[in-house]
Amino acid sequence: MALDPDHLLNYCIPPVRQHYSRQDSAFYALSLGFGADPMDEAQLSFVDANRDVQALPCMAVVLGHPGFWLGNPDTGVDALRLVHAEQSVEWRSALPPEGEVIGRTRVTGLVDKGPGKGALLYSEKVLSDAVSGEVYAITRGTTFLRGDGGFGGDRQSLCQPHRVPERTPELVVDLPTRSEQALYYRLNGDDNPIHSSPATAAKGGFERPILHGLCTLGVAYHALLRGLADYRVERFAHLQARFCAPVFPGETLRTEMWNDGSFRTRVVERDLLVLDNGLVSLAQEESN
Repeated sequence: MALDPDHLLNYCIPPVRQHYSRQDSAFYALSLGFGADPMDEAQLSFVDANRDVQALPCMAVVLGHPGFWLGNPDTGVDALRLVHAEQSVEWRSALPPEGEVIGRTRVTGLVDKGPGKGALLYSEKVLSDAVSGEVYAITRGTTFLRGDGGFGGDRQSLCQPHRVPERTPELVVDLPTRSEQALYYRLNGDDNPIHSSPATAAKGGFERPILHGLCTLGVAYHALLRGLADYRVERFAHLQARFCAPVFPGETLRTEMWNDGSFRTRVVERDLLVLDNGLVSLAQEESN
């Protein structure tokens, strides 16, 4: 059965109201691998909830998360054959280490790549304070629906990727992932079984459960924060990247960076590019 684009473009995704604690902020950082070096005071400031813990701004991608809504049968999507294709985060104000937020998610576009070529679904989440309405971040994602092309829609992609420089990167940071990292990360709210169940992963065409794309992006964010910002979270205003291939938990991620904020990430063990077309932009006060 062909996908119904009108139904999906107007699909109602209920707002998510979420309270989070300092412990939740610390757990999110731990799920990305922060704290792996217990002697690194800069990392400890994000994972020790007993001190003046900082919230990682990239936690905006999991707060107010609507869950695996594309897995609902009434979406008409082949949920076993979808993958995260692109992600961006635009930060509007500092995310406090604890509080109550509302995430409002909507579908913003749908592109038909053609029969047998899949489709692209674009979505946006506005994350705001539940009381004041202050917007903390706007996250935008693209999901590749591998089994849902050919419904006759527009074939022009809505987002153009950033081109990273062709010259040698100015900085390289290697960060390991843990074999159980996807099991930790899914507790942030993304419980797609492709990240935990070998049988589900096999049905999706993977030899074993894969790491969440947003976890891969979070590890790259850690590398950028270390390499370009000296762990000063206020330095970044916007981040974007395109997912190229899945990561298996336990692999090492090498993030290559340029001074203009361009970046890409590859798996060291397989010499495989997993994030490309990356760009992180400096906050206005830092770029003057």
